Amino acid sequence: QVQLVESGGGLVQSGGSLELSCEVPFYLWNIYDVGWYRQVPGKQRELVAMISIDDSTTYGESVKGRFSISRDNSKHSQFLRMTSLRPEDTAVYYCYIHRSPGYQIPGHAYEYWGQGTQVTVSS
Repeated sequence: QVQLVESGGGLVQSGGSLELSCEVPFYLWNIYDVGWYRQVPGKQRELVAMISIDDSTTYGESVKGRFSISRDNSKHSQFLRMTSLRPEDTAVYYCYIHRSPGYQIPGHAYEYWGQGTQVTVSS
């Protein structure tokens, strides 16, 4: 069973910063693109950021210029640096990976989700 190990959520004041991390099984690291989605009760899960195996990045419109995603190959981990946080960034943040285009790995699903970590931004 694939396990994504998330850490770094918590409570922060508006304008503050927080960093989330997600460790991915090493044998998936060079095959799967990695990133984050977030969800608030009653709303659909939305894209926060993704980074591909060749370091191409994609950001949700509401976080552009404030959040930054990166990969550390030595730790097979990804990091989401969140700055200038706002109360509307409050959500459960989910580590998410999907198989990069053109890659295959027998016996594994196209995508996997972490359990989620709560981020709360107080006003």
